[in-house]
Amino acid sequence: MEAVIMSSILLFLLTFIVVHLLARSSLLTKSSKHKLPLPPAPNAIPIFGNLLQLGNKPHQTLAKLSKIHGPIMRLKLGHVTTVVMSSAETAKSALQIHDQHLSNRKIPDAMKGAGHDAYSLPFMPVSPRWRDLRKICNNLLFSNKNLDASQELRQRKIRELLAHVKESSLKREVVDIGRLAFMTTINLLSNTFYSKDLINSSDVAGEFKELVTNVMKEVGRPNLADCFPVLKAVDPHGIRRRTGSYFGKVLGIFEGLVRERLSVRSEGSYCPRNDILDLMLDNAPHDQHMYKDKIERLSLDLFLAGPDTITSTVEWAMAELLHNPNVMSKARSELEETVGKGNLLLEESDIARVPYLQAIIKETFRMHPAVPLLLPRQAEIDIEIGGYTVPRGAQVLVNVWAIGRDPNLWDNPDVFSPERFLGSEIDFRGRNFELTPFGAGRRICPGLPLAIRMLFLMLVLFINCFDWKLEDRIQPQDMDMDEKFGLTLEKAQPVRVLPIIR
Repeated sequence: MEAVIMSSILLFLLTFIVVHLLARSSLLTKSSKHKLPLPPAPNAIPIFGNLLQLGNKPHQTLAKLSKIHGPIMRLKLGHVTTVVMSSAETAKSALQIHDQHLSNRKIPDAMKGAGHDAYSLPFMPVSPRWRDLRKICNNLLFSNKNLDASQELRQRKIRELLAHVKESSLKREVVDIGRLAFMTTINLLSNTFYSKDLINSSDVAGEFKELVTNVMKEVGRPNLADCFPVLKAVDPHGIRRRTGSYFGKVLGIFEGLVRERLSVRSEGSYCPRNDILDLMLDNAPHDQHMYKDKIERLSLDLFLAGPDTITSTVEWAMAELLHNPNVMSKARSELEETVGKGNLLLEESDIARVPYLQAIIKETFRMHPAVPLLLPRQAEIDIEIGGYTVPRGAQVLVNVWAIGRDPNLWDNPDVFSPERFLGSEIDFRGRNFELTPFGAGRRICPGLPLAIRMLFLMLVLFINCFDWKLEDRIQPQDMDMDEKFGLTLEKAQPVRVLPIIR
């Protein structure tokens, strides 16, 4: 009897175990059915993953790999999982649909120089401090009301640029388009902020531009510390040390300007300047000396990122216009009909009157986005995009350079043809994901409104007031149109031309 009971108990236990295992197997199968696979990935090598495949033009390498592995692709860059979006659809998913869980950054170790990662608007996490800085940008710096009010300032800086180029023309001196655009943009910002020119000569412009370029190169440079977090402590390439030095030099400039203003504001005879610095100090807490750190750090971001991206776009636009004389001719005809030959008087409110110039700028953004991979984002949770799982913690890159060259979106994508945008509703303000050079969603570049106004004003001057001859008698068809990759996409060879007054 006892043997029968024991056999029954053993049979029950065995049946229970089998049923439990089958149920667990069923649950796992059901769970795996609901969990989407990771994106496809190219073959990787041990330890380094796909890191050594990127080369010196990662945006182009990733574009080629996406043609093999698809518009959403996974790479292993050392120990860091990276997911790359290379189509308008996947870009929309990352920048708009899942923006809430992809808004924080994967911070490059270079940005930690001088502790700037904790203060940098483009890289700090979404937080009360970040929202406060965005509010300053949207309400004080780049609101349409304040930009309209400061239009005369920009016109004055453009007239100074015109006088400078005319002087070079009379002396038969070759000018560097990028350096001119950089100097003009820097001084516009410094007058808007501090009511004074930060750069007073082309030599100083060259020095400051080199400083900014070095920062952008270091932040965009492949860094083993970003790929192998264990190496952050030793800064293997010295990148964080160098960026810290560069940041320190620029911060020193702004610290002096803010300290000077605080000193004169304390005097009873102070006459308000009504610039951004006064506005920020007027809205500061009681201890303005504590608030000055925020002003200096925000200035560092704006004076590094703003001039570099505007300069890059102006230089690429002029390079394409010189490389394509028929496009230059059409742009001049439009401006002559609108404002008259050799005239600068295009009001910013009249930008809608020059659709072909608008198309030229859009086409420049399409072919030469200033930040070809945008700034890296980080997935806070597992996210489903395009039938795949973007795993939590992954670095997410949007290859806007590849999207701009996608033959499924653009006819003859490697040909500079502004005509493709005439009559098109595609814009660059973060709503059309075929063209998002400034990003989209809550992380869209806050300086977009000012950048667009500056681009139009400088291009009107360069197109309508001067003819140009390339240095060393280079013919338009023989121009070097190669790229140089950094955080921003520069032209490998600067545009050096002789201006001829029209």
